[in-house]
This record gives sequence, C-alpha cells and structure tokens, in this order.
Amino acid sequence: MKRESRGIQSIEVGGELLRALARSGEPMMLRDLAREAGMTPAKAHPYLASFSRIGLIEQDETTGRYEIGALALELGLISLRRLSGVRIAGPKIAALASQIGHAVSLAVWGTHGPTVVQLEEPGQPVHIVMRAGSVMALLETATGRAFAAFLPEKTVNAALESGLDRHGVGYNPKRAVKGAKVADMLTEVRKHGLARALGDPLPGVNAFSAPVFDHAGHVALVITAMGPEGTFDARWDSPIAHALRDCAGGISKRLGHGMTVAAE
Repeated sequence: MKRESRGIQSIEVGGELLRALARSGEPMMLRDLAREAGMTPAKAHPYLASFSRIGLIEQDETTGRYEIGALALELGLISLRRLSGVRIAGPKIAALASQIGHAVSLAVWGTHGPTVVQLEEPGQPVHIVMRAGSVMALLETATGRAFAAFLPEKTVNAALESGLDRHGVGYNPKRAVKGAKVADMLTEVRKHGLARALGDPLPGVNAFSAPVFDHAGHVALVITAMGPEGTFDARWDSPIAHALRDCAGGISKRLGHGMTVAAE
C-alpha cells in the first residue's frame, strides 16, 4: 500500500481559496471568496496577501476584487502546452508560419473560452493585440468562430450566456454578431472548413482559422493564420487557405482523427 506523503496543512487550506477563484472564473470580493472557500474573511486575508506576493493572485486596486495572477496564468499555460495535441502542433505551426510568411497562432478551449497558447511570427511582424494567454472573442474573431462552429451547441450557448465572449480580444458590443447572422456565419465556417476574418475585428489584418480534431471527432485545437490585408490572400482557395487546411488535417491525423476537413 502506497504511503501518503506528509503535506503542509496551511498550504492545503489556502489552496481552497485558489480553487474557489478558479471555479468562479471571475474576479471576486474578499467576503465572497472566503465564503466559497469555507472560511472567514479574517482567516482568508493572510493567505491572499501571501498569494499576491508570489503572483498566484492579483487584487484590483480600484474594485478590490481578487483574480488569478501572472504566475498562475504562466503555470496554466505550461500545463496546456504539455497536452499531447499542443506538443504535436507546436512545431507544425512554426513550419506553417515560415511557409506562408505570416503569423500563426495555436489556441485551445480554456476556462474562459478560446485561449492562445502559442504564437509564431514570421520575419514580417504583424501588429496584433495577441499573445500567449490571450482569450479571443467567440463570435467576433476567426479563432472563436472556428471553435463555435464545431463545439457542441450547448457549450457555445453556455459560454455566450455566461458572458465569456465579452471579455475576449476583438469583442466590440457595437458590432457584436447576433441572431440569425450567427447561424449563417457558422454554416459558412463548416462549409469551407475555415473561419475567415477580413479586417475585422483587427483593422488591416486578415485571418483564417482551421479546427483540429481529436480521435473522438471533437475540436481540440484551432490554428489561425493572420497577416496584413495587402499581402494576406484571403480567398477561400488561396495558397494560404490550402496550407492551413493541410496543416490542421495533418495534426488531426496525428491525434487519431479519421477524416480531415476538406475544401469545397
């Protein structure tokens, strides 16, 4: 029988605060965070102070709310990169960026929605507000649409109802996609096997996104190629589109998926 290793009780107690914050997915006030962790605010505060010092959490100076900190995000990204799909895709998207001469990102479906875990930039830089850890808007970006088109409908609806979409890069309430337009947009993505963005939400930047499927046929990753409108050929049958489909299809095969997403 395996002997249980001796632990440090205070760390385990403090860990309940981190679990409560992770379950919430949103910044929390001290009283609410303490209640969810099953302790008093007075007991919770010293733990939060220590967690803040090492970067596991951060406190907003204006609202006083606590949220996940830089160190926690870094640890989460390391964990995501260790997933087999991400390990397989990493070198592939680097090669794709070199092949097409444009930036390529890799995203997974994270706690807060489509989350970028890797970004490969070619020799010609693109001015984009994206980096590893960025969460992309679900309906306003090519990355988000590629997930939305192939995720279970209940997952997409739950994300939209919870407001996750409002916090992602590219979300603009004045231009938010609504109603029947959503169905038409996602149908187009499924038809072509790609999501496309033309200078919107990032002015002057075009993008294609392709889903990667696992052995069970679930969308596991999304690869996005992006570049300046003047040099990024955004036709559905362009060399960039074909290269992206081929890359995503090849990774899907490595993950055990039986069929690739074909161009129409």
